[in-house]
Amino acid sequence: MAKTKILTLWDDEQVNEKMAGILRKSSVDIPIPIDSKGQRDIKMLVNAFLERDDALGLAAPQIGINKKIVVFRNKGFDEKGEIKGEKDYDVLVNPRITQLRGEKVPASEGCLSCPEIKVEVSRFPEIKVRAYDVNGCKISKRYTDFLARIVQHELDHLEGKLIIDHEGTVYFPREREEFFTWLFQEDLKEA
Repeated sequence: MAKTKILTLWDDEQVNEKMAGILRKSSVDIPIPIDSKGQRDIKMLVNAFLERDDALGLAAPQIGINKKIVVFRNKGFDEKGEIKGEKDYDVLVNPRITQLRGEKVPASEGCLSCPEIKVEVSRFPEIKVRAYDVNGCKISKRYTDFLARIVQHELDHLEGKLIIDHEGTVYFPREREEFFTWLFQEDLKEA
C-alpha cells in the first residue's frame, strides 16, 4: 500500500514553497454536525496516520487538508509498527486547549513536515482539551507529560506553527550542515 504524501517544508536541497504555504495556513473548523465531507476528511487523516510506523501523531494540514483534525497515539509510544486498534489512538475534531498547567518542560521534538531535524521545544506538562470525536460528540480530555507534548505539537499544526517556529536549539545531521545553515541563515548546533 502506498503511503499518503506528507507535506514538508523542504526536501533534499530545496524549499517546498507550495507545501510550505499549505502548512503555514491556519486551519478551519469542521462543521458540526459532521457532514459527509467532514467524515471523509477525518477518514483520510486516520488512514494516512495508520499507514505509518514512524509517526506519533498527524494533523490534517500535513496531508493537505485545511481542517482542524488531529490523530495521535495515546499509548505505546516506544513501539514501532502498526497500531493495533482504535483504542490505541485519539482523534480530535475542532480541538481547543482550555487549560495549561505546570512549568514548561524543554525536550527535543522531530516532525514529519520538518525532515532530518530536531528542535528543543518547551511545552506544558498538563493540558485540558475540548473537542469533538469522530461522531461529532463533545468531549473533554486531560493529557499529561509526553502525551500532552504530542497533543500540543499536533495542535500547533492547526495554527500553521511548526517546531522551527519555537526558539529552541535546532539539531541536524552534520553531513547536511551546508543546507540547513543556508535554510535557517543562522548559526545552528549540530546533532
